[in-house]
Amino acid sequence: MKIAICIDDRNGRSFNKRRQSRDRKLIEDLAAYVNEGRIFMNSYSAPLFADFADKIEVRDDFLEAAGENDVCFVETTDITPYADRIDHIILYRWNRHYPSDKKLELDLSQYTLVSSCEFAGSSHENITREELSR
Repeated sequence: MKIAICIDDRNGRSFNKRRQSRDRKLIEDLAAYVNEGRIFMNSYSAPLFADFADKIEVRDDFLEAAGENDVCFVETTDITPYADRIDHIILYRWNRHYPSDKKLELDLSQYTLVSSCEFAGSSHENITREELSR
């Protein structure tokens, strides 16, 4: 399973069940990354991808439904039950400290960095995209 997830410098994912931030350039980057695949997500994340409706699949069971070439965009969903199935991570780092009450549940030491790039976001001066594989 491939997931895409956004974290801050302390591995924070969300605060009070809300996303820490949103960024239009990050969404564009992920949409380009999936190429012919689709981005699976829950209804909470769907408004972020309004300009890419042809690339998304919104489902409550999105973590079970995604195929091999698809990516699951995860914001507030607990991924602990799926940890053994996650073999590829697209990790977007905000490169900032935000308050958070939900942290990344995965042990990233089990993954190998495949690639890394930085780009300017629309709301963040610098966003880092890392690809990790197991």
